[in-house]
Amino acid sequence: MKTFAFFLALPISILANFSLRATADSTAGIILSTKCQGGYNINIWQNYTNGELLYRATSANGNLSLGKGTNQATEGVRVYKFRNGIYEYWVWDGTLDNPQSGTLEVYKNNRLLTQQACTKI
Repeated sequence: MKTFAFFLALPISILANFSLRATADSTAGIILSTKCQGGYNINIWQNYTNGELLYRATSANGNLSLGKGTNQATEGVRVYKFRNGIYEYWVWDGTLDNPQSGTLEVYKNNRLLTQQACTKI
């Protein structure tokens, strides 16, 4: 479990220092808020003016802020995707069986690095 936590913390803590500039303020509204295993809180925002999707992750391991996300519906479930260098963050908005649950997936060089269960808050 410690190794797993380390691998999840590593990309977030490293990337927190090199995150893209993306701001969430009164010009953006929250469209998804989740709490994931490992103590990660993730919020997806959408800019009212230009529609840009913004990603905010907070945890004891550090914070990550990304912009220029995409979203798509896949088999009735919406997935939000954000890229930062060789890492990609996918946030699934629910599952077919349980719309209140979701998943955080972190990819490195297009290979799944970790997957965390999430619950909408």
